[in-house]
Parts: sequence; structure tokens; C-alpha cells
Amino acid sequence: MNDDADNASAAPSEARGRIDTLAGNLEDGRMPTILQVIPALGSGGGVERGTIEVAGAIVEAGGRALVASVGGAQVHEVARAGGKHIELPLGSKNPVVIYKNISRLVGLIERENVDLIHVRSRAPAWSAFYAAKRTKRPLVTTFHGTYNAGNFIKRAYNSVMTKGDRVIAISAFIAEHVRRLYGVPASRLRTIHRGVDLQRFDPTKVSAERVVQLANDWRLTDGHPVIMLPGRLTRWKGQTVFIEAVAKLKRRDLRCLIVGGDQGRQDYRRELEAMVEKHELGEVVRIVDHCTDMPAAYMLSDVVVSASTDPEAFGRVMIEAQALGRPVIASDHGGARETVLPDQTGWLVPPGDADALSEVLAKVLYLDEAARGQLSAAAIANVVERFSKQRMCAKTLEVYNEVLQAAVTD
Repeated sequence: MNDDADNASAAPSEARGRIDTLAGNLEDGRMPTILQVIPALGSGGGVERGTIEVAGAIVEAGGRALVASVGGAQVHEVARAGGKHIELPLGSKNPVVIYKNISRLVGLIERENVDLIHVRSRAPAWSAFYAAKRTKRPLVTTFHGTYNAGNFIKRAYNSVMTKGDRVIAISAFIAEHVRRLYGVPASRLRTIHRGVDLQRFDPTKVSAERVVQLANDWRLTDGHPVIMLPGRLTRWKGQTVFIEAVAKLKRRDLRCLIVGGDQGRQDYRRELEAMVEKHELGEVVRIVDHCTDMPAAYMLSDVVVSASTDPEAFGRVMIEAQALGRPVIASDHGGARETVLPDQTGWLVPPGDADALSEVLAKVLYLDEAARGQLSAAAIANVVERFSKQRMCAKTLEVYNEVLQAAVTD
């Protein structure tokens, strides 16, 4: 287990995105109220985290931040960010509930004097779209994935995410998908990469005690290089490719961690366990459940892998690991092409190619201290400069500014 904390660099101060410049242009001179609409606040995943972070940025900039969802474990984080949560049954895909949510959102918009609505998921987007039309409020949508668009009905269902006054894509890969499949013009499309909290994912702030505690929990011992593949247990995340690649290394001194819950996919978990047994990797590969301290998990790793066989819409794992100075290996498609700088901060390998992944893993494990230090510094700089939470929030508020200004001048 390597520790490259000395290679960390402090994040530079960034221009804070602001919405208070529009305050004097609103009809009553007050600060804007922004309503974000998502299905739930339960998992703490990327959509939920981004919603909470943007709510905090709205409040910091002087606005009011509202979040409507069915609720969940992360509701208290909205309050901590200075926002207000409103519980509505927005997680339902039932057409009757979606229809009734239109009136519920109209009431909320009028009661709270909402100036702009930002929706991040398809089912609540249909309710939000019609609520925005009824109340004549501007709408912003965010594409967080490619979604399943295999037939006309599914494309029609997805198309609500293209109906915003501005459509945010979380990567250039997603922006191109939206342009190609749905014909969204560049005039309405904005690319805003997801961001890392540089306070949380800072190698100088991850204590040795946290790393040791996690290593003990996972029964890791000193002297064994650690390879980690984070991500929920689902086939397209490439866990089978990862196990095959590790087997091809023919090393027993490694500790390879597949970190992520099965979310009910117990058959797939058993398939992975059978693969581990087949390759006699019982002491090498371990499947562990969801980790609550990912910064410590990254810090105890010598290399972090994303082996997704389908393109990642963005791939948060790659920027989190780089923020902590870890070498990364990702499949050469999707958002990874935007976050990983080949041979500078990590490596890209053909999707589904266990031989190629194994070859690169061997290369990374033999990097000397100087090479690892150089890569670590470049990885941290890459994230600080391009993928910080502050940058993501500032750019999102710029979109709000743009839409609010257009609404005032119409």
C-alpha cells in the first residue's frame, strides 16, 4: 500500500458561481429561488450528491435552494447545505402519480415563489415539464446517462430530458449522444462535468488511522500491492473482466478488491465468487460490500480500475482516485476519455479485453517510486484544474443565470 500524500497540492481558489447578479432584475427585487427535482435522496449517489452540492452553492451565492423528492437518508444534507427539502412522491413511475405530481409541483412553485426548476431524472421530469409550462417558469434538465433508447417508446419517454430551456450533459460523451439521438441544438446544450469535493478527497486529510482501520476491516496485510475496482455489482461494470485479468497476472502476492454492493443481484455475486474459486484466487480477490469511507479506500490502493464494458456516462471513480493521487486504469470509451490523460495520469484499455488490462496492471505494479510520484502529482493537478466541485457548481449557476436572464428579458 503506497502513500503519495506528499504529492498533494492545495486546490486553488476558484471563481464562485453567483446568481445574485440577477437579483435586481427580478420583478420584486428578491433573490432567485431555485427548485431542484429528483426522485429520492436515499443512496448518496452521484445525482443526489450533485443536487446537494448545487443547493449549497445556490445558498452561498445568496439564493434560496429547494429540493423536492420522495425523501431518504440524505435529506438532512440538504438542510446542512442551507436548503429546504419538500417531500413529494416523485420517485414513482406510475403514470397516475406522475400526472398528480404536476399539480403538486404547481402548488409548490406558486407557494414558494420558485423562479427556476432544475430536474435530473425522467419520471419526475414529466411532472416538472408540465408544471413549468403551467406556471411559466424556466426549466433546466440534466442528462446523467445515455438511458435505454432501444425503441421508439423508450426514446419518447427519455425525450422529456431534452425539453429544458437549457440541457446539461455531464460529459462531452453524453452531449454528443444527446445531439445525435435527440437533435438538441448546441444553443440549448451545455456540458458540465461532474466534480470532486477537494476537501473530502484530499490526500493530506485522509489520516493514516482511517486507512489502517479500513485495511484491518478488509483483512489486508502490509507488503501486498492492492488493486481496487469500485462499483456496484452489475455485469456491465466489468468485474468478470477484472477477475480474468488478475488471473492472467499469475501472482499470489496481490490483494484485489471488488468494492460494491450487489443491490439484490445475488446470482451475479455467486457467479463472481465461482470465478474466483475457478481461478484459485481465494486469497487474492475479495468482494466487499459498499464502503462508507472511499477516500481511505483509494488511499490504501496501489491502482484503481474501472473495467466497464459499456461506456460510463462520466465515471466518478476515475476522478476521485486521481484526486488522491492514485494511478488509474479505465476502459477506453465514454467519459473516461475525458477524465484520464493516457500515460500521464493513468491508462486506457480496450473494453472487455482482459489481456490488455492484465498487461497494463503488470506495468503499473512495477512503477518505481519516482514514476509513481510524477503520476500522482499530474493526477491531482488534472482534477484540481478540471473536475472540482467548485467548478461544477459555478458552471451550473452560470446556466441558471443565463436562463433567468432570458426569462426576464422575454
